[in-house]
Amino acid sequence: MSIPTPELSALDGSHLTIADVARVAREPGLAPTLHPSARARMAAGRAVVEQAVASGRVVYGLTTGFGRFSDVAIPEADRGRLQVNLIQSHSAGVGDPVPPPVARAMVLLRANALAKGFSGARPVLVERLLDLLAHDIVPEIPRFGSVGASGDLAPLAHLALVLTGRGFATWRGERLPGGEALRRAGLAPVELEAKEGLALINGTQMMTGYAALMVDQAQQLADWADLAAALTVDVLRGIPDPFDERIAAVRPHPGHAITARHLREALEGSRLTTHPGELRVQDAYSLRCTPQIHGASRDALAHIAEVVEREINAATDNPLIFADDDWVVSAGNFHGQPVALALDYLAVALAELADVSERRIERMVNPALSGLPPFLVREGGLNSGLMLAQYTAAALVSQNKVLAHPASVDSIPTSANQEDHVSMGSVSAVKAHDVLRNLAWVIGAELICGAQAAELVGPDRLGQGTRAAYEWVRQRVAPWDQDRVLSPDLERVGADLLASAEGPR
Repeated sequence: MSIPTPELSALDGSHLTIADVARVAREPGLAPTLHPSARARMAAGRAVVEQAVASGRVVYGLTTGFGRFSDVAIPEADRGRLQVNLIQSHSAGVGDPVPPPVARAMVLLRANALAKGFSGARPVLVERLLDLLAHDIVPEIPRFGSVGASGDLAPLAHLALVLTGRGFATWRGERLPGGEALRRAGLAPVELEAKEGLALINGTQMMTGYAALMVDQAQQLADWADLAAALTVDVLRGIPDPFDERIAAVRPHPGHAITARHLREALEGSRLTTHPGELRVQDAYSLRCTPQIHGASRDALAHIAEVVEREINAATDNPLIFADDDWVVSAGNFHGQPVALALDYLAVALAELADVSERRIERMVNPALSGLPPFLVREGGLNSGLMLAQYTAAALVSQNKVLAHPASVDSIPTSANQEDHVSMGSVSAVKAHDVLRNLAWVIGAELICGAQAAELVGPDRLGQGTRAAYEWVRQRVAPWDQDRVLSPDLERVGADLLASAEGPR
């Protein structure tokens, strides 16, 4: 019996969840509506903007230029052109586009931020953003060009281009000029008014879009890492005593307890695991300390998820419009530091899951450590077996060490030193995304090696959960009876791990 998928709640700026972002990002054509309460708040904020413009008040981004040009007054007749010039000049991204799910997440998150009512944008801007989602128009947004302060300016400018009929987008999978994509979907370009170009590009939605999707996947990959570790413990005839719940209770980190429980459940019914002194007194750290190592990464993911949940419902614009107080204020909510630090932490947490997984692979393929045939193959010498699975894992882990270097500790001033500290959060996002992909490949390699080791010790002797892991691998990869090209196996299992971590589509 299938469980019906809950409908998306109307967008109100305050109640979006990571799960909502993941669904919209991964289901083309799915879009929420704008909540009436958000529409009312936006209208109130817009009234403040229009009154400020009409009265000639000096307000950043409404009646002035941007960044270093904040002291340059803009004549009333040029204020619409100012907004168009802004998004065109700031569309300075380079490189391959962000993946379509990230682009959709960015559209949703920018709509949600505007829906809070503190940006002074008209409700029609949110409606048009949601129309992009509903009609499967995916803005083409280059990956590089944001320094993560004043928001993700360049990426969001490329998004805004499409709303105005410029730039490029894909519509139903076809790459088109932005105006043509809108036309085919039956939509008209938006004519930007005062403040609205700035409202579209001031925010952290690129880094936060990446973060929301990665947290969603990373939590699932952590479960796979636990299962892969359990399979390795089983085939190496490990000692399950260190996974006892009493051990977790006296050092009560939540992630430790979760991983230990997963290991106990997966190994239940095993006829391979041993008692202390039966084969060895204690296992190596990569087996024995799995709850502590994986658990620390789990706790990191929990913290990162809290940061992301807050950020996806935050007002990250500048200036902010407080309609109740008739107050327009230039502040710094666009600065990406909270998300940048979380993304760097994410890269470290994921890199550690891969790091220990590679060590377990080494224990399986090394006969001096495993008690199994070298590289898990019969007729060794004629066959090299899974020797290179560990090489590939080692290469990925090494790359992760480079990618785990924090980007958020760097700052290069921009806008003639007006923006003299930046977060580099978008760099943190792209790096963490690569680490996530590498992690899936390394866990996949461990599962392949674990399944092959099971062929040698008897898959019928595995535990309840480890037998399920073995069968999952065997649905995708044949046993290694003699040498063949390994790359397709690694690619297939890694891709399926990522796909399963995305959840139902």
